[in-house]
Amino acid sequence: MEIFNNLKLNYKIWFSNEANEGIMGDGKWQILKAINEAGSLTKACENMGITYRRTWNDLKKIEKAFGFQLLESTRGGADGGGMKLTPEGERLVMAFDNFHKSVDTLMQKHFISMLDELRNSNK
Repeated sequence: MEIFNNLKLNYKIWFSNEANEGIMGDGKWQILKAINEAGSLTKACENMGITYRRTWNDLKKIEKAFGFQLLESTRGGADGGGMKLTPEGERLVMAFDNFHKSVDTLMQKHFISMLDELRNSNK
């Protein structure tokens, strides 16, 4: 069936605690990457169209859950200061990158298999 040719796979990954509260996921992973690229939490929030206050609270929640600081800031000066990931924050982003690559490959493989199964069942 032609409808199966137009389908694409979309999904989100997130980790939660025992209370089922989201701790770390695709959105927070993206903001951490954006902060590192922009060199500023404010700029990253503006670029992504999200609020500073909620993002700050989300990042503090991740830090509390994982037990390490994600961001380090620099004060003023000629460049006006900024923010970047700590080494632990960089490792978290890299680990999530690697996890996502593995999961993305696996999910795409199974998605294609599912579509093939649906196509074959309608013949």
